[in-house]
Amino acid sequence: MALVLATQAPGEPEIFASVQGEGPSAGTPVAFLRLSRCNLACVWCDTAYTWHFEGDERPHRSGEHYDRKANQVELDEADVAARIAALGQKRLVITGGEPTMQAGKLAAMLEHLPDMQVEIETNGTVDPPARLDFRVDQYNVSPKLSHSGNPAELALKPEMLDRWATDERAFFKFVIAQPGDVDEVLALVKTHMIPTRRVFLMPEGTDSRTLRQREEWLVPLCLEHGFRMSDRLHIHLFGDTRGT
Repeated sequence: MALVLATQAPGEPEIFASVQGEGPSAGTPVAFLRLSRCNLACVWCDTAYTWHFEGDERPHRSGEHYDRKANQVELDEADVAARIAALGQKRLVITGGEPTMQAGKLAAMLEHLPDMQVEIETNGTVDPPARLDFRVDQYNVSPKLSHSGNPAELALKPEMLDRWATDERAFFKFVIAQPGDVDEVLALVKTHMIPTRRVFLMPEGTDSRTLRQREEWLVPLCLEHGFRMSDRLHIHLFGDTRGT
């Protein structure tokens, strides 16, 4: 069995060391593993090369389709683990795409890294099986709001939102494009009793100027409602590039 990874360049898996750019671990030195494939299709997704392949008619604002062969690579779980270990980091961030789509293979890979602290970035629609779940130290759950373009019945599953709300390892990271998006967050927080201390609001954007402009009105909203704010540190440091 093999994991399906995204690529930094054709044939080169997106496994790298950097600092976490978002959420509660921002600034922490980590190893990153980016997997391919996603069960949702956000119109503003900044990693569309992990899922918007030729023939995929789900909308994306760029209109660009990617060649699957150039943007996917399959590697044995032990090989992936060895590449991660070689980076010399104590913490691993698994992102995508949607990592939980490959939960069983991920669990098998993590068996080779028993001392690694593990953080998973997820859209929160898939319940990880026990074999994977007990190896995870932190979940960064990013439920997709209406501006993502995903139907609510696919992106906002009540039973899954309840599951994450009751898991102390789960932090909620909502992508915000305009002030009205926060009304959706408030409704979800109330309905599913999500602790505000585990809620981050993060501006949507892939350049520093856009992020800064949106943070000007996002900070007051965080102050008003008691939410935390997440910047996108990697965008300021490296721009919208792979392997960073």
